[in-house]
Amino acid sequence: MAIEDMAFLIPVLPVLAFVITFFLGKKLPNGGAIIPIIAIFTSFIISLMITLNLLQNPGQIISQSYSWFAILNVGILIDPLAAVMLSMVSFVSLLIHIYAVGYMSHDKAQPRYFAETALFTAAMLGVALSDNILQFFICWELVGLCSYLLIGFWFEKPSAASAAKKAFLTTRVGDVMFLAGIILLFADIFRIFNGSIPEGIYVLRFDEIFTHIPEIAALNTQIFGFEVSHLTIITLLFFGGAVGKSGQFPLHVWLPDAMEGPTTVSALIHAATMVTAGVYLVARTFPMFIAAPHSLIVVAYFGAFTALFAATMGLVMNDIKRVLAFSTISQLGYMVLGLGMGAVIGITAVGDSMFHLINHAFFKALLFLCAGSVIHAVGTQDIRQMGGVRKVMPITFVTMLIASLALAGFGIPGTSIGVSGFFSKDPIIEAAYLFGESTENWLPYLFSIAAALLTSIYIFRLIFMTFTGKPRTNYQGHESPSVMTIPLMILGVLALVFGALTKTGFGRFLEETFTNNFVNLDIHALSEIGKYHLVSHGTGSEPLMILWMPVIVAIAGLLISYLIYGMRVIDMSSIVSRKNPVYKLLYNRYYQNAIFTQFLAVKVVYEGLALAGRAIDRGFDWMVYLIGHIFTEASRGLRILQTGVVQNYATSVVTGVSLLIILVKLILEVF
Repeated sequence: MAIEDMAFLIPVLPVLAFVITFFLGKKLPNGGAIIPIIAIFTSFIISLMITLNLLQNPGQIISQSYSWFAILNVGILIDPLAAVMLSMVSFVSLLIHIYAVGYMSHDKAQPRYFAETALFTAAMLGVALSDNILQFFICWELVGLCSYLLIGFWFEKPSAASAAKKAFLTTRVGDVMFLAGIILLFADIFRIFNGSIPEGIYVLRFDEIFTHIPEIAALNTQIFGFEVSHLTIITLLFFGGAVGKSGQFPLHVWLPDAMEGPTTVSALIHAATMVTAGVYLVARTFPMFIAAPHSLIVVAYFGAFTALFAATMGLVMNDIKRVLAFSTISQLGYMVLGLGMGAVIGITAVGDSMFHLINHAFFKALLFLCAGSVIHAVGTQDIRQMGGVRKVMPITFVTMLIASLALAGFGIPGTSIGVSGFFSKDPIIEAAYLFGESTENWLPYLFSIAAALLTSIYIFRLIFMTFTGKPRTNYQGHESPSVMTIPLMILGVLALVFGALTKTGFGRFLEETFTNNFVNLDIHALSEIGKYHLVSHGTGSEPLMILWMPVIVAIAGLLISYLIYGMRVIDMSSIVSRKNPVYKLLYNRYYQNAIFTQFLAVKVVYEGLALAGRAIDRGFDWMVYLIGHIFTEASRGLRILQTGVVQNYATSVVTGVSLLIILVKLILEVF
């Protein structure tokens, strides 16, 4: 059997693992963990073989479509974009599942855990290989459901149950926008074909959509007196879905609270599954965005602001997992910013953003698994109660230091020396510089540089407070077992060298996505629809200071953290105080929970619905009263006629019959 004939097994095997583990896991060792591990390992091998085949033959993509109920299709599309996503998701998920054997060893609900994580992985793999938007959306919703189940895995804890509901409801806002975009897109396709839609377009296959981008772009509507392209509206609605799933401002509020689940769930959500789905959506539909440059500008601003906004809050968090959660939001902001830079660098933006997504998956999974290792050994998540962990957990310390260097982006510009994050984050910042140079708008660049500085400060604050100095509590630390440390070492190697090994070919490989025989797009023609001018990127034409600036701020952040938290040359007691309004603002996350939950949710939505319901209820009460009053008065009038005297009834009958005879006679004379 050829490898392309086995592509359907990539998501199917984890689904089967979910079913088997859910029903039989209690009878197997470690809650049946071996079942999803074998299934996901097989999915990874198939994904890797397909990716290697595409590297040798970029044009030989896998496109399969199966009819379902005559007008619908279940389809598989594995091109370079899908291939790298499938390989990353299956590989990182595999390592997390192996790590979880040790981490979840004392949990009584292991079968349910491994069943749900297998389904979570299957849903994300389904998103990655869907060849049409309807199938994409179904898998997208399944990802949201699994995240709800896993964030609230310890549902007996009120905080976990609350966090799960918050994640589910917040991401639903984005999902409704995504669904609205799908409906509008289908309506436009229906209009283009004058109601006679050919077979296969019902499910909105990506190749069919991309073929009709010029016709969709020609459709306009009036909004507040302005002519707005339907393509701009559709792409902004799609981006609304990405904002919810990928934790962009203002729908990012669910992500820090998602830490209530097991740390392995956090690693799965933040590295391989949930949050990457939104970035992947924009990348998959990028031809639509590139023909709607106003949408790309919005994408760029949201990404740049989110990167800086989240980084400011990461500075003051004391929960080791929450620091990493805000780091994820910030790095997702970089990925979204990278896609938005398509307004000036074109299709190269997809390669930049996805390269950072893949590198981020490795070092963020490593950061979370290291944090889990520390929590597992020390028994607390508060970095203020740690200190000196390096001495008892040397493997965890070294691997987490590598991941931190990758997150901060250390390297030497113009060389192959550097950690993975350096090779993927710096091109995005350089593209933001080109954006400023081309449009004279420097905010995205300034935000990205400031976020890079804060990133370095908060991640090394975590390192110094956790691993250096003397223990601040009486914890009994120990290194984690090998089933946990081996995945750490594998991810550590990838966080160290993957960027350097793939930096030259990754972008070119991804560009093949939109020029293969499935899509066959003229990207320059699409850019002409949007009427913007592309500029060169990555040619080394940027000023030397611009190339070095991200590294300079990364080093500056390390030095600042070392002086404050390593050397203790600054007394932070006066700064880290609830009396400090800036610290208080950051610590309370800009009062987002109060604004969103207490004001918007309670005051506006809940009380607004209550008032509306009360008004409707009173309206129905008056309507019922009015109808009753009318019938009561009518019956009162009729009751007067009911005298009970036979003579009166006889008189009425005679009178009625006489009038009827007269009426009939008149009608006969007329006709």
